[in-house]
Amino acid sequence: MSLRRHLPHYMMIAPFMVLFAAFFLYPIISGFFYSFHDWNGAKPPEYVGVANYTKILHSRDFATAMGNLMVYIAITVPLGILVALGLALLVDSFTGRWANFFRNAYFMPVVLPAFLAATIWRWIYAPNFGLLNVALGWFGLGSINFLNNSSTMLYSLIAVDVWVSAGFNMVILLAGLKNIPTELYEAARLDGANKWQQIVHITVPMLAPVLFFVVTYSLISAMQVFDKPWLLTGSSFTSYGGRRNALLFPVMDMMGRAFGGVKFGEAAAYGFLLTLAIVTVTALMFALRSWSARK
Repeated sequence: MSLRRHLPHYMMIAPFMVLFAAFFLYPIISGFFYSFHDWNGAKPPEYVGVANYTKILHSRDFATAMGNLMVYIAITVPLGILVALGLALLVDSFTGRWANFFRNAYFMPVVLPAFLAATIWRWIYAPNFGLLNVALGWFGLGSINFLNNSSTMLYSLIAVDVWVSAGFNMVILLAGLKNIPTELYEAARLDGANKWQQIVHITVPMLAPVLFFVVTYSLISAMQVFDKPWLLTGSSFTSYGGRRNALLFPVMDMMGRAFGGVKFGEAAAYGFLLTLAIVTVTALMFALRSWSARK
Protein backbone atom coordinates (compact mmCIF):
# COMPACT_ATOMS: atom_id res chain seq x y z
CA MET A 1 0.00 0.00 0.00
CA SER A 2 2.81 2.40 0.92
CA LEU A 3 4.64 1.68 -2.32
CA ARG A 4 1.49 2.24 -4.36
CA ARG A 5 0.84 5.54 -2.57
CA HIS A 6 4.35 6.84 -3.22
CA LEU A 7 4.73 5.38 -6.72
CA PRO A 8 3.92 8.71 -8.47
CA HIS A 9 6.67 10.39 -6.47
CA TYR A 10 9.18 7.68 -7.36
CA MET A 11 8.19 8.01 -11.00
CA MET A 12 8.81 11.77 -10.87
CA ILE A 13 12.38 11.35 -9.64
CA ALA A 14 13.09 8.28 -11.78
CA PRO A 15 14.43 10.25 -14.81
CA PHE A 16 16.93 12.05 -12.59
CA MET A 17 18.02 8.83 -10.86
CA VAL A 18 18.51 7.06 -14.22
CA LEU A 19 20.61 9.93 -15.60
CA PHE A 20 22.53 10.21 -12.30
CA ALA A 21 23.34 6.51 -12.36
CA ALA A 22 24.26 6.49 -16.06
CA PHE A 23 26.39 9.63 -16.20
CA PHE A 24 27.77 9.89 -12.65
CA LEU A 25 27.75 6.66 -10.68
CA TYR A 26 28.65 4.33 -13.57
CA PRO A 27 31.65 6.45 -14.75
CA ILE A 28 33.00 6.60 -11.19
CA ILE A 29 32.65 2.87 -10.61
CA SER A 30 34.03 1.91 -14.02
CA GLY A 31 36.87 4.43 -13.66
CA PHE A 32 37.84 2.92 -10.31
CA PHE A 33 37.80 -0.53 -11.93
CA TYR A 34 39.98 0.53 -14.87
CA SER A 35 42.45 2.33 -12.58
CA PHE A 36 43.73 -1.12 -11.59
CA HIS A 37 43.99 -2.31 -15.19
CA ASP A 38 46.14 -1.72 -18.24
CA TRP A 39 43.59 -0.71 -20.88
CA ASN A 40 43.89 1.17 -24.17
CA GLY A 41 40.22 1.03 -25.14
CA ALA A 42 40.75 -1.65 -27.80
CA LYS A 43 42.08 -4.77 -26.10
CA PRO A 44 40.48 -6.33 -23.00
CA PRO A 45 41.65 -4.72 -19.73
CA GLU A 46 44.53 -6.51 -18.02
CA TYR A 47 44.71 -6.39 -14.22
CA VAL A 48 47.95 -4.76 -12.98
CA GLY A 49 47.08 -4.00 -9.35
CA VAL A 50 48.40 -0.66 -8.10
CA ALA A 51 51.01 -0.42 -10.89
CA ASN A 52 49.19 2.54 -12.49
CA TYR A 53 49.20 4.48 -9.23
CA THR A 54 52.87 3.66 -8.59
CA LYS A 55 53.87 4.68 -12.11
CA ILE A 56 52.09 8.02 -11.84
CA LEU A 57 53.47 8.87 -8.40
CA HIS A 58 57.03 8.17 -9.58
CA SER A 59 56.74 9.94 -12.94
CA ARG A 60 58.60 13.18 -13.62
CA ASP A 61 55.56 14.78 -15.27
CA PHE A 62 53.47 14.18 -12.15
CA ALA A 63 56.08 15.88 -9.97
CA THR A 64 56.30 18.82 -12.39
CA ALA A 65 52.51 19.15 -12.60
CA MET A 66 52.10 19.09 -8.83
CA GLY A 67 54.92 21.61 -8.37
CA ASN A 68 53.30 23.98 -10.85
CA LEU A 69 49.96 23.46 -9.15
CA MET A 70 51.31 24.29 -5.70
CA VAL A 71 52.82 27.58 -6.88
CA TYR A 72 49.69 28.37 -8.88
CA ILE A 73 47.41 27.80 -5.86
CA ALA A 74 49.69 29.67 -3.45
CA ILE A 75 49.50 32.82 -5.59
CA THR A 76 46.17 32.61 -7.40
CA VAL A 77 43.84 31.84 -4.49
CA PRO A 78 44.88 34.63 -2.06
CA LEU A 79 45.49 37.16 -4.85
CA GLY A 80 42.17 36.38 -6.53
CA ILE A 81 40.25 36.70 -3.27
CA LEU A 82 41.96 39.99 -2.37
CA VAL A 83 41.15 41.42 -5.80
CA ALA A 84 37.55 40.18 -5.56
CA LEU A 85 37.15 41.67 -2.08
CA GLY A 86 38.55 44.98 -3.27
CA LEU A 87 36.15 45.02 -6.22
CA ALA A 88 33.22 44.09 -3.96
CA LEU A 89 34.03 46.96 -1.59
CA LEU A 90 34.36 49.32 -4.56
CA VAL A 91 31.03 48.28 -6.13
CA ASP A 92 29.33 48.40 -2.72
CA SER A 93 30.33 52.06 -2.40
CA PHE A 94 28.21 52.92 -5.47
CA THR A 95 24.44 53.03 -5.75
CA GLY A 96 21.91 52.98 -8.56
CA ARG A 97 22.92 52.51 -12.16
CA TRP A 98 26.63 52.99 -11.44
CA ALA A 99 26.57 50.02 -9.08
CA ASN A 100 24.85 47.93 -11.77
CA PHE A 101 27.34 49.08 -14.40
CA PHE A 102 30.44 48.15 -12.40
CA ARG A 103 28.93 44.87 -11.19
CA ASN A 104 28.16 43.83 -14.77
CA ALA A 105 31.51 45.07 -16.08
CA TYR A 106 33.54 43.11 -13.52
CA PHE A 107 31.39 40.00 -13.96
CA MET A 108 31.71 40.02 -17.76
CA PRO A 109 34.93 37.90 -17.89
CA VAL A 110 33.16 35.12 -15.98
CA VAL A 111 30.57 34.58 -18.74
CA LEU A 112 33.06 34.80 -21.61
CA PRO A 113 33.72 31.44 -23.31
CA ALA A 114 37.12 30.06 -22.30
CA PHE A 115 38.44 30.07 -25.87
CA LEU A 116 37.48 33.73 -26.30
CA ALA A 117 39.15 34.76 -23.04
CA ALA A 118 42.28 32.82 -24.08
CA THR A 119 42.26 34.49 -27.52
CA ILE A 120 42.06 37.94 -25.93
CA TRP A 121 44.98 37.25 -23.63
CA ARG A 122 47.06 35.56 -26.34
CA TRP A 123 46.73 38.81 -28.27
CA ILE A 124 47.64 40.87 -25.17
CA TYR A 125 50.69 38.67 -24.51
CA ALA A 126 51.77 38.41 -28.17
CA PRO A 127 55.45 39.35 -28.69
CA ASN A 128 56.25 42.60 -30.50
CA PHE A 129 52.70 43.69 -31.38
CA GLY A 130 50.78 42.52 -28.27
CA LEU A 131 49.14 45.18 -26.12
CA LEU A 132 51.35 44.45 -23.11
CA ASN A 133 54.57 44.48 -25.12
CA VAL A 134 53.53 47.72 -26.82
CA ALA A 135 53.04 49.24 -23.37
CA LEU A 136 56.47 47.94 -22.27
CA GLY A 137 57.97 49.55 -25.39
CA TRP A 138 56.73 52.95 -24.24
CA PHE A 139 59.03 52.59 -21.23
CA GLY A 140 61.97 51.47 -23.35
CA LEU A 141 61.69 47.81 -22.33
CA GLY A 142 62.26 44.96 -24.77
CA SER A 143 59.64 42.56 -26.04
CA ILE A 144 58.84 39.55 -23.85
CA ASN A 145 57.35 36.31 -25.14
CA PHE A 146 55.14 35.78 -22.10
CA LEU A 147 53.64 32.47 -23.26
CA ASN A 148 56.90 30.91 -24.47
CA ASN A 149 59.25 31.88 -21.67
CA SER A 150 59.33 29.35 -18.85
CA SER A 151 60.06 32.08 -16.28
CA THR A 152 56.96 34.14 -17.15
CA MET A 153 54.40 31.57 -18.33
CA LEU A 154 53.02 30.63 -14.92
CA TYR A 155 52.63 34.25 -13.82
CA SER A 156 50.97 35.09 -17.12
CA LEU A 157 48.43 32.32 -16.47
CA ILE A 158 47.84 33.62 -12.93
CA ALA A 159 46.99 37.07 -14.30
CA VAL A 160 44.45 35.54 -16.69
CA ASP A 161 42.92 33.39 -13.97
CA VAL A 162 42.52 36.32 -11.57
CA TRP A 163 40.95 38.38 -14.36
CA VAL A 164 38.46 35.61 -15.15
CA SER A 165 37.57 34.44 -11.63
CA ALA A 166 37.55 37.72 -9.67
CA GLY A 167 34.12 38.68 -11.01
CA PHE A 168 32.43 35.52 -9.70
CA ASN A 169 34.01 35.85 -6.26
CA MET A 170 33.14 39.56 -6.26
CA VAL A 171 29.41 38.81 -6.69
CA ILE A 172 29.48 36.29 -3.82
CA LEU A 173 31.34 38.71 -1.52
CA LEU A 174 29.09 41.58 -2.56
CA ALA A 175 26.05 39.57 -1.49
CA GLY A 176 27.75 39.04 1.87
CA LEU A 177 28.47 42.75 2.21
CA LYS A 178 24.80 43.56 1.66
CA ASN A 179 23.90 41.39 4.67
CA ILE A 180 26.15 43.28 7.11
CA PRO A 181 24.01 45.62 9.27
CA THR A 182 24.78 49.28 8.54
CA GLU A 183 24.35 50.03 12.25
CA LEU A 184 27.73 48.39 12.92
CA TYR A 185 29.50 50.83 10.60
CA GLU A 186 27.60 53.79 12.05
CA ALA A 187 28.60 52.81 15.58
CA ALA A 188 32.22 52.34 14.48
CA ARG A 189 32.30 55.79 12.86
CA LEU A 190 30.90 57.35 16.04
CA ASP A 191 33.76 55.67 17.94
CA GLY A 192 36.26 57.23 15.53
CA ALA A 193 37.11 54.17 13.45
CA ASN A 194 38.52 54.91 9.99
CA LYS A 195 37.66 52.99 6.83
CA TRP A 196 40.53 50.53 7.18
CA GLN A 197 39.61 49.74 10.79
CA GLN A 198 36.00 49.17 9.76
CA ILE A 199 37.11 46.68 7.10
CA VAL A 200 39.44 44.80 9.49
CA HIS A 201 37.18 44.70 12.54
CA ILE A 202 33.70 44.58 10.98
CA THR A 203 33.72 43.62 7.30
CA VAL A 204 36.15 40.70 7.38
CA PRO A 205 34.76 39.03 10.57
CA MET A 206 31.17 39.40 9.33
CA LEU A 207 32.17 37.95 5.96
CA ALA A 208 33.84 34.89 7.53
CA PRO A 209 31.21 32.34 6.34
CA VAL A 210 31.22 33.81 2.83
CA LEU A 211 35.03 33.95 2.75
CA PHE A 212 35.14 30.29 3.80
CA PHE A 213 32.96 29.36 0.82
CA VAL A 214 34.99 31.51 -1.57
CA VAL A 215 38.33 30.13 -0.36
CA THR A 216 37.13 26.50 -0.50
CA TYR A 217 35.57 26.95 -3.94
CA SER A 218 38.70 28.71 -5.23
CA LEU A 219 40.96 25.91 -3.96
CA ILE A 220 38.83 23.20 -5.58
CA SER A 221 38.65 25.13 -8.86
CA ALA A 222 42.40 25.81 -8.86
CA MET A 223 43.22 22.13 -8.34
CA GLN A 224 41.20 21.29 -11.47
CA VAL A 225 42.71 24.01 -13.70
CA PHE A 226 42.78 22.85 -17.30
CA ASP A 227 41.17 25.00 -19.99
CA LYS A 228 43.11 28.25 -19.56
CA PRO A 229 46.68 26.82 -19.66
CA TRP A 230 45.59 24.37 -22.37
CA LEU A 231 44.29 27.16 -24.60
CA LEU A 232 47.01 29.70 -23.81
CA THR A 233 49.72 27.26 -24.87
CA GLY A 234 47.81 25.95 -27.90
CA SER A 235 48.08 22.43 -26.50
CA SER A 236 46.99 19.17 -28.07
CA PHE A 237 46.70 15.68 -26.61
CA THR A 238 50.19 14.86 -27.85
CA SER A 239 51.87 18.18 -27.02
CA TYR A 240 50.84 20.07 -23.92
CA GLY A 241 52.26 21.98 -20.98
CA GLY A 242 54.14 24.60 -22.96
CA ARG A 243 57.90 25.24 -22.95
CA ARG A 244 59.70 23.03 -20.42
CA ASN A 245 56.28 21.99 -19.06
CA ALA A 246 55.99 25.37 -17.34
CA LEU A 247 52.19 25.20 -17.66
CA LEU A 248 51.74 21.49 -17.07
CA PHE A 249 48.99 20.73 -14.55
CA PRO A 250 47.51 17.45 -13.26
CA VAL A 251 44.29 17.49 -15.31
CA MET A 252 46.29 18.26 -18.48
CA ASP A 253 48.66 15.38 -17.72
CA MET A 254 45.71 13.08 -17.09
CA MET A 255 44.02 14.04 -20.37
CA GLY A 256 47.29 13.61 -22.26
CA ARG A 257 47.79 10.11 -20.88
CA ALA A 258 44.20 9.16 -21.76
CA PHE A 259 43.77 10.57 -25.26
CA GLY A 260 47.37 11.17 -26.32
CA GLY A 261 49.04 8.08 -24.90
CA VAL A 262 45.87 5.94 -25.02
CA LYS A 263 46.53 4.80 -21.45
CA PHE A 264 43.06 4.92 -19.98
CA GLY A 265 43.99 2.88 -16.94
CA GLU A 266 46.72 5.33 -15.97
CA ALA A 267 44.39 8.25 -16.61
CA ALA A 268 41.72 6.72 -14.39
CA ALA A 269 44.26 6.22 -11.59
CA TYR A 270 45.43 9.81 -12.08
CA GLY A 271 41.85 11.01 -11.76
CA PHE A 272 41.34 9.18 -8.47
CA LEU A 273 44.61 10.53 -7.06
CA LEU A 274 43.48 14.05 -7.94
CA THR A 275 40.03 13.37 -6.46
CA LEU A 276 41.66 12.13 -3.25
CA ALA A 277 43.73 15.32 -3.08
CA ILE A 278 40.63 17.51 -3.58
CA VAL A 279 38.62 15.61 -0.96
CA THR A 280 41.54 15.86 1.50
CA VAL A 281 41.92 19.61 1.00
CA THR A 282 38.15 20.12 1.35
CA ALA A 283 38.05 18.03 4.55
CA LEU A 284 40.97 20.03 5.98
CA MET A 285 39.15 23.28 5.18
CA PHE A 286 36.03 22.11 7.03
CA ALA A 287 38.12 20.83 9.94
CA LEU A 288 39.90 24.19 10.16
CA ARG A 289 36.53 25.95 10.02
CA SER A 290 35.18 23.77 12.83
CA TRP A 291 38.33 24.30 14.93
CA SER A 292 38.22 28.08 14.52
CA ALA A 293 34.52 28.14 15.44
CA ARG A 294 35.28 26.34 18.74
CA LYS A 295 38.04 28.75 19.75
